Amino acid sequence: MAVTAIVGCQWGDEGKGKIVDLLSEPADFVGRYQGGPNAGHTVVHQGEETILHQIPSGILHPDVICLLGNGSVIDPRILFEEIDELERKGVKVAGRLFISHKAHLIMPYHRAIDEAAELAAGKGKIGTTGRGIGPAYTDKYQRCGVRIVDLLDRDHLEKKLRANLKDKNKLLRDYYHSTELDVKHILDEYLDFDKKADPYIKDVSVMLNDAIDLGKEVLLEGAQGTLLDVDHGTYPFVTSSNPTAGAAATGLGIGPRRINHVVGVMKAYTTRVGNGPFPTELAEPLQSDFRKWGGEYGATTGRARRCGWLDLVIGRYAARINGLDSWAITKLDVLSKLDEIKVCTSYRHKGKTIQHFPAEPWLLDEVEPVYETLPGWQEDITNIRRYRDLPNNCRSYLDFIQEQTNVPIGLISVGAEREAYVPLSVEALGLEKQ
Repeated sequence: MAVTAIVGCQWGDEGKGKIVDLLSEPADFVGRYQGGPNAGHTVVHQGEETILHQIPSGILHPDVICLLGNGSVIDPRILFEEIDELERKGVKVAGRLFISHKAHLIMPYHRAIDEAAELAAGKGKIGTTGRGIGPAYTDKYQRCGVRIVDLLDRDHLEKKLRANLKDKNKLLRDYYHSTELDVKHILDEYLDFDKKADPYIKDVSVMLNDAIDLGKEVLLEGAQGTLLDVDHGTYPFVTSSNPTAGAAATGLGIGPRRINHVVGVMKAYTTRVGNGPFPTELAEPLQSDFRKWGGEYGATTGRARRCGWLDLVIGRYAARINGLDSWAITKLDVLSKLDEIKVCTSYRHKGKTIQHFPAEPWLLDEVEPVYETLPGWQEDITNIRRYRDLPNNCRSYLDFIQEQTNVPIGLISVGAEREAYVPLSVEALGLEKQ
């Protein structure tokens, strides 16, 4: 039995979708433990691209059961659009996707407030996707959120909605000068969702613990990345939940000692979307070159990603926060066009060397990255499938990452297709069945 958590170790967009899809082949269950439709996990198989926002990436393997845990927030409209799209592609979802009855719902007023707040913030905006994730988590922690289980009683749901909308409409009307929302319309919409969703709703905690007891192979999938974690990321430019490994247990209702292995997904360079500090961000024209070579546009929003050199101050930080057992390095092929590659190993600030990732956002804006320059390989590696066939300089680059972070590399991705990867260590992947 193996229970493996897969976490992003930068600012999201590390390629978790491909890694989860890849490691799902021998798995029995894949469970998503946090986040909402602000995530965009991309899988490419036989030339066809599938972008998943709510549903775990393991859904493309016909024998895998997929779970959305209580730590997730669910947008019914996006969820069923995604289900319909998968079914049109011939992917069977019914009977294979189950959602925790404790998961919170994204309501229309969450989306309205999210969009209005970002618009009002102007240059000071966080850079959210505008999909209501932050306001939904805010209501969760203010103890006025709507959970799937609340849909079982119409009177209870209506009472909660009326209480919520009294405050939300006041905020929309008086502060944001926006349109108020109607209780009855929302009530009817979400009760209709309840009918459609009924076959998918389960006690995911019971289901997953039973599977682990039976010795099933389980993957736990996070959305976003370590530096977007609300506690450990570059606050306030973060998401509204905990993408780090510690949330995998609470977000699915299993004990932390159930998790055997943690795989950290890290791009061979660094990207981020939206505002916030970024010490290794590239200047033009190399920034645009990286964006073009790597197709660096958000899977959910289409926004251009900011690009920079690999930052191993971040790498070491993510390894510590998540307790990593192995790395999955993605988009290594993108670096093949370079004759030299820089890697940040520390920061310098006012004459002092900083080895550990600082919490102060203003300090991150001021630090100077300390780079080591490694030779590039300038060879196409997209068709390589064995480690020994990689160019010497490419292997040296991977060795440098392992030495600097003290974490072994389990596999590397060398292209967008599912098959475009090189395994370095079967044991380092954390799965027993290969």
